[in-house]
Amino acid sequence: MTVDALTDVTGLRVGHATRIGDGWLTGTTVVLAPEGGAVAAVDVRGGGPGTKETDALDPRNVVRKIEALVLTGGSAFGLDSATGVMAWLEERGRGVRVGPDPRHVVPVVPAACVFDLGRGGDFRARPDAAMGREAVEAAAVGELGAPVPQGCVGAGTGAAVGMMKGGVGTASAVLDSGVTVAVLVVANAAGSVVEPETGALYGELVQGRINCPATEVHRAAQVRLAEAMKRNTVPPLNTTLAVVATDADLSKAQAQKVAGTAHDGIARAVRPVHLLNDGDTVFALATGVRPLAAEDPLALNEILAAGADLVTRAIVRAVLAAESAEGPGGVWRAHRDLYGRE
Repeated sequence: MTVDALTDVTGLRVGHATRIGDGWLTGTTVVLAPEGGAVAAVDVRGGGPGTKETDALDPRNVVRKIEALVLTGGSAFGLDSATGVMAWLEERGRGVRVGPDPRHVVPVVPAACVFDLGRGGDFRARPDAAMGREAVEAAAVGELGAPVPQGCVGAGTGAAVGMMKGGVGTASAVLDSGVTVAVLVVANAAGSVVEPETGALYGELVQGRINCPATEVHRAAQVRLAEAMKRNTVPPLNTTLAVVATDADLSKAQAQKVAGTAHDGIARAVRPVHLLNDGDTVFALATGVRPLAAEDPLALNEILAAGADLVTRAIVRAVLAAESAEGPGGVWRAHRDLYGRE
């Protein structure tokens, strides 16, 4: 049984740490790999990325597998949350072995951040090592194959897409070959997810689902969004993050291709995309349970196509799951409040 989430890739767990209120509107999300790690890669397209340990994922470099990934709010400050994840992994001897003692490990924990500073009212209320530990502990105690909370949780707590509230979304698919591909996104783009003429979600249009709201509903939504933006004091410095995972046996180079192609999924759901004030970053994970067909040099293609499609669907789900937020830092209206859809 699948749950249409990143956790449909067997062995992966997801944990969120969320802070709302008293100046907070932020959080951290951790993707925990099976013990022994997963092959990982990354592709960064945004002009303002905030990342940690992404060079280690280059196929030319020595690290083959990682034990965890961190997605976090707090801009570059929030990358400190990865320190808490590293400490948790070290305590369990999980990481790159660097000495004769099994405890001599260096956990390589790639991380990427979104900009949400001040959206809760306090510019200094941002994730730290303790929040990273909280998120990885939440992942560790979760059951395999458990549903993943979506919307304003974890790294998506303070997310915004254009003038609208963003958040976390996830989706999965089982391909004809039996390979599972799954995605988790943090939708926090400078661009918009809504077609300005009709109010339809770009991501739904490319999926062939036409859900155009009534003209008067769309016009009223645009007015409410414009009014909300006048109250916002935080600049539109954003970033969309994604993790594309599969149970296929991929090399680092193949995983990097998966990460790169998955950016197409962002471009279908958000316009414009990959701007200078975005830090759009996609990670790829491969747990290696299912071999690719060795006789078919193009066997990777179905994973590439599915990854991009699922990123689009996950962004739509993030937007539909988000809830409005209002506080000292500003007002962000959710799609469900503007257009009446759940």
